Amino acid sequence: MPPVINPDLCIKCDRCVNICTEDVFFGSKKHETPVVTYPRECVHFNGCVDVCPVPGAIWLRYPMPSMIVYRTSSDYEAPPG
Repeated sequence: MPPVINPDLCIKCDRCVNICTEDVFFGSKKHETPVVTYPRECVHFNGCVDVCPVPGAIWLRYPMPSMIVYRTSSDYEAPPG
């Protein structure tokens, strides 16, 4: 899933555009709210969110397989007997 930009919070600094290694924002105009041009190219490395100076202006929607709950062996009970 591609990044989501809140246009009301975005300060149009272009940091997310410049940090993206996959050109998800290709063609976005400088000092305008970035446009997600290639959403399927997003690899979810979170660089765009990390460099954004405004909390909540950009976030990632992670694909469902990435949201699988991680459990350690101590989460499981030993079988009886």
